[in-house]
Amino acid sequence: MGLGLPILLAILAVFALLGIRIVTEYERGVVFRLGRFVGVRTAGLQWIIPGIDRMVRVGLREIVMDVPAQEVITRDNVSVKVNAVLYFRVLHPDKAVIQVENYLYGTSQLAQTTLRSVCGQAELDDLLADRENINQKLQEIIDLQTEPWGVKVRAVEVKQIDLPGEMQRAMAKQAEAEREKRAKVIHADGEFQAAQRLADASGVLSSEKSALQLRYLQTLSEIATENSSTTIFPIPIDILRPFYEKISSEDEGDEESSSSGGR
Repeated sequence: MGLGLPILLAILAVFALLGIRIVTEYERGVVFRLGRFVGVRTAGLQWIIPGIDRMVRVGLREIVMDVPAQEVITRDNVSVKVNAVLYFRVLHPDKAVIQVENYLYGTSQLAQTTLRSVCGQAELDDLLADRENINQKLQEIIDLQTEPWGVKVRAVEVKQIDLPGEMQRAMAKQAEAEREKRAKVIHADGEFQAAQRLADASGVLSSEKSALQLRYLQTLSEIATENSSTTIFPIPIDILRPFYEKISSEDEGDEESSSSGGR
């Protein structure tokens, strides 16, 4: 009797210690009693019945999963390799344990098949230029499929698209041709604007008789200052005629005023 009580107490202490579990803040413990689900244990010190209860730990932190490169044939029959990154987390630990055998493996396989399916329905130009729309479609489809597992897919990002060598060369030639096209258009537009300005300038010069002659003389002056050699230009008398006529009209006006004053 004296030894029975200490032995019983020791057995009870060992029994109690064997049932102690510590659940961290980012985990939840899914408890099964004799194979039946009985609840989810939160963070902290928890105790289960040894030999009867079994606790499965499930992490709640967001998981970043690399989706391996997939061989995809696009809608316009171009073979490419596409890989992506998947961001998801477990919202319901009990479903993640009960509804699927391995939610990590299941989510990975689902992401790979969905990536092939969605990218195969798009053309190459859309796949390269409209990644945001592709990412949104991937996220919606995968999230819908993983919802019964208690898994929430926050985002899917297409990381890299590998093109065949001949396709890369063809796209490089296309881009070069597009740049040459823009350069020619810009050059032609500049020529058009310059011609338009010259036309406007010629209209202004032609509106005044002496403006063209003044411009001609100004050009001669600029050439003379730029070159040290002597340059001889024949000057038609018609260029100087407007100035001569103006001086003559002023002289006649002076004579008329002087004669009228003498009278």
